[in-house]
Amino acid sequence: MEGMDGHGGQAREQALRELGRGLWATIICFVIGAAAGTAVLWGAARPFAGDGSVIIPAAAIAGIIAAGAFVTSTLMHRRGETGPMPPWQAVVSDLSSVALTLAFAAVTGLGVLLAGEVLAAGLHGLELPPLGGGVLVGVASAVGGRPAFRAGIRLRTRDIAGLLSGFLVIGTLFAMITATDPGWWERNFSQLGIGAGAWAFNGTLIIAGLLVATVGSYLGRDLHRMLGDDALPRIAGVVAAWAASGAALAAVGLLPIDTLRPVHTIAAIAAVVLLVLAAVLTASAMPEAPGLLRAVTVGLVVLVAVSAALAMARVYSVTVLESIVTGLALLWLSTLVQVVGVLAPDASRPSARRSPLR
Repeated sequence: MEGMDGHGGQAREQALRELGRGLWATIICFVIGAAAGTAVLWGAARPFAGDGSVIIPAAAIAGIIAAGAFVTSTLMHRRGETGPMPPWQAVVSDLSSVALTLAFAAVTGLGVLLAGEVLAAGLHGLELPPLGGGVLVGVASAVGGRPAFRAGIRLRTRDIAGLLSGFLVIGTLFAMITATDPGWWERNFSQLGIGAGAWAFNGTLIIAGLLVATVGSYLGRDLHRMLGDDALPRIAGVVAAWAASGAALAAVGLLPIDTLRPVHTIAAIAAVVLLVLAAVLTASAMPEAPGLLRAVTVGLVVLVAVSAALAMARVYSVTVLESIVTGLALLWLSTLVQVVGVLAPDASRPSARRSPLR
């Protein structure tokens, strides 16, 4: 009992230290954001929305601060994690961290822009002086910086999956609100990537592609912690499938439908097919996975196939099909990362092999 109490006390102390650091990070993000916002907005009062809006600089500053908070936390808490790893494993870890840094900046910036679009409807005519605008930027920076800092302390696969889901929702909603064609939904989501505001939807797909690949990287990390070096060739196939799916999704954003329709369509189909393949390979690579996960994976494949067949039969539109497939994929991913979180050890596991393929 004494050992258990001691272990529990240590866990509480560590949790309190992390909570304290998170609070300090929030305060520091607010102060830096408020100071930077006041400096950038110095001069005449600016409108909350419209031309010269305070929201655009607020989104940019908050995004940069969120990225900085994640990098700072990573260096503070996981600086030596890649030291014992072979070069290939360290490179994969570092690339994942770079992708997450970009993702935290993007999700924070788009989140501020989306909130600004929503609030603008009820704050018509509001103007903010430099100090007021600076405080607004500080609040946005604190809201974005806190979760980014916490992620750097102990980053789990389910955190990245949650970031991916939230980013897709925020980016798509912002693209819908700012769409130049109100009838986009009559055709497909790719119509949001056309026109003056196309950057929002296309940029969302590009960053989401990076996050999909990063999810695969962290799933590979968890599978390696579970199965060891002997399973590396099989794990490499899983990671490659996720990376290919993410690359295809990013290609959908890089190749707009209005200029490169055939290639855009091929990339969109490839993203779905590769994601289903990644799901099957991931579930197959987990020998201790509960039967429910395998059943859910089979159900995902069947439902995607049935949904595609119904769309081809014109029972509903392509937009509905895309919504169904995305929703099913995110639900499956949520189930997967919860199972992995239970089965995978928390401790880092450096590989003893010079290559993941042999």
